[in-house]
Amino acid sequence: MRLLVIEDDKDLNRQIVAALEAAGYAVDAARDGEEGHFLGDTEPYDAIVLDLGLPKLDGISVLSRWRGAGRAMPVLILTARDGWTEKVQGFDAGADDYVAKPFHMEELLARLRALLRRSAGHATNELVCGPVRLDTRASRVLVDGAPIKLTSHEFRLLSYLMHHTGRVVSRTEIVEHLYDQDFDRDSNTIEVFVGRLRKKLGAEVLHTVRGLGYVMNAPGESGGR
Repeated sequence: MRLLVIEDDKDLNRQIVAALEAAGYAVDAARDGEEGHFLGDTEPYDAIVLDLGLPKLDGISVLSRWRGAGRAMPVLILTARDGWTEKVQGFDAGADDYVAKPFHMEELLARLRALLRRSAGHATNELVCGPVRLDTRASRVLVDGAPIKLTSHEFRLLSYLMHHTGRVVSRTEIVEHLYDQDFDRDSNTIEVFVGRLRKKLGAEVLHTVRGLGYVMNAPGESGGR
């Protein structure tokens, strides 16, 4: 899953990015409204953390422009503790949730997990596909009840596919959501990650749909190989 953090405070920006990366996300960052708007308007993020008090272009204007252009990604706004008017303006502009400063990083992470799972149609932190269970809160994967170890990129790939269980996901889409902006992207490596995941999952849940991409389906459900 790929996220964007738009926060002008250098230290806070760095802290949020570090926490999100440690939680297994690919993260891009911007420190003013103009750059943040451009990235959110041109890149396919799964969710965005948006401060409202930004230089060059304020957060409300950024959000309003995205929504006006039909950009529907979940947006979590950062507001001042007593800024209830900002919260109202943010929701009216199209925000999905908010966190008031100062905040605990665990709250930010929990609210983002909730936004991500709701946008994908899931009700809980645990994603299930046949014998495979992925706990988004603990970043843990179980197969038939036994934990398995995944690299960060393998976990990102599995997480994205399980958030979209039953839907064919193209290589291009995976590349766009697996790597941050500065990563040297190569769609050929996706086949390598898929092969490793199949071996580690040890179950017929990850299928190749020839010419289209990949899909997570429980055993017995339709899928290519």
